[in-house]
Order: sequence, then C-alpha cells, then structure tokens
Amino acid sequence: MSQTRHATQDAPTVGWIGTGKMGGPMARNLLQADIPLMISEPVAASRDQLTDLGARAAGSLYDFASTTIVFSTLPNDQALLEVVLRQSDPQTPGLADTLPAGAVLVEMSTVSPECSELVASRLKTAGVRYVRAPLSGSTDLAAKASLTVLASGDRSGWDEVLPYLEKLSARQFYLGEGEEARYMKLVLNTLVGASSAILSEALSIGASGGLTRSDMMEVICESAVASPLLKYKQETVVSGDYAPAFTVSQMIKDFTLISEAARRNNVPLMTTGLILELYRSASNAGMQDEDFFALVKWQEKLSTR
Repeated sequence: MSQTRHATQDAPTVGWIGTGKMGGPMARNLLQADIPLMISEPVAASRDQLTDLGARAAGSLYDFASTTIVFSTLPNDQALLEVVLRQSDPQTPGLADTLPAGAVLVEMSTVSPECSELVASRLKTAGVRYVRAPLSGSTDLAAKASLTVLASGDRSGWDEVLPYLEKLSARQFYLGEGEEARYMKLVLNTLVGASSAILSEALSIGASGGLTRSDMMEVICESAVASPLLKYKQETVVSGDYAPAFTVSQMIKDFTLISEAARRNNVPLMTTGLILELYRSASNAGMQDEDFFALVKWQEKLSTR
C-alpha cells in the first residue's frame, strides 16, 4: 500500500507538468523525498497515482503562479509550445504568462533546438529563468533515480534546481547557457539509435553463418564493442521480447529532430538518414509500438526472404 506524504508547512511547492511514462516516476521520487508537488496531467490514471501519494492536482496553468520551480516532461515540440505559449488559444495564458518573474522552468523533454529557442525568447521576456534539461535513460532508470541529466540555460536557475535534480538522477552535466543540452541529447540519441541498427545487421551476418543470437550477444557484451546499452538490451535481443522501453515510433521522432537540426546547421548526415529510413520501414511493417531494438527482428525477416 502506498503511503501518503505530507509536506512541511514552510516548504515551497514544486510544479510538474506531464507525469506520464518518464515524468511520473521522477515526480514520484520528489514526493518520496518529501517535496511538496503540484502536478498537471491529462491522463486520470497517471494523475491519480501521484495524488494518492500526496501531490496536488492543478486545475489549470493559473495554479502554477504560486510556484517558483516547474518541471515539464512533454511529448513533443507542439505540446511544449502549447503549454508555454498557448498558441492554439492566445486568450488563455500559458506558463510564460502565469509563472512569476524569477521562477525557473526546467524543461526535460526531447524537443528541437529551434522550438527550445522560441520558448527561451518568450520566457526571457517574461523574466522566467529557463533550464533545458533533457534526459538520457529509460523508464526503469527514471524509477530508480538513475537517469543522466543534460542541462544548459540560465546558470542561476541551474544552481537552484540542482538539489532537486540530484533526487531524480545519478549524473548531471551543465553544458552551457544556450541550447547545448538539446544538441547533446541529439548526439546521444544518434548513437543509441545507430547501435540498434548496426547490431541488427551484425547479428544477421552471424546468423547466416550458423551462430545463435544468444552466443553472439554473450561474446559481444564481453568484447571491445560492449556498451552499457548493449548489455542492458542483451536479454531483450536473446529472448526476442520487444516490449517497449522506447518505441520505434519514438526513435523516428528523435531521428527526425536530428535530421532537421542537421539540415538547419548545414551538417550532412548520410548515415543517419539511412538509419531513419530503416526505422520507418520497421514501423511500416507493424513494429511502430515495439521497442526500437525490434530492428533485430525486422532485419532477420529481411534476411530470410
């Protein structure tokens, strides 16, 4: 049975917008650290899990006017722009209009640098400090407070929110005052997505020579090319159970962000473009909601035709 936690009367309330697969476990970690929390989440089941632990549900963004630190974990550019700017309904204020001057918005989603720049400009006008803090890690790591935080933006805001981030993550990197964290997230996602793509082809080569996936993964994970990611996914690949931790569709979204950022900055990404098409082909084959390491299964099907 979960235990409801009660805030100390003089403790400041922290806001959290978006308490889904990633945001929910992180918000729970704050509650378990006895940090009073106000949340905004459209899915009733996700919202109720946290209110049962003592979180207060916000009725609207107006309620965040009483907070000085707000975290957000949102699905995409459009959701972030809607929450901050209320582009669909200019008559209804977004966070840029409701947060008090001097407050800190800690935005932890994977969004484009271009979107983040627009948010930064509007928040600066409002006097709200903006910390970009995208995450590296899975939902399992979120539950264990073992994520890696990649941060950039207002330095004083970073210093203020770091004690909270330390309750959500195992590693925190401050990378600069602009969009550096957004680009660092794209760097990591490029390598993560490429790992699945190249592994799928490597395993197909081995299988054509009579090797089993179990034997190949055992050797790979004890070789010079071993990585924490491959070791984490070893059982997934061997068992062929691609229950999603991060889906093919989500990887398509991230690789699209990577491609668009590269195009904007005149960076040619020939290999990354091919990997994006591989994920799209797997999605078109019905694997869009499976874990992105389902590319192993997709490559296996291609190789046995």
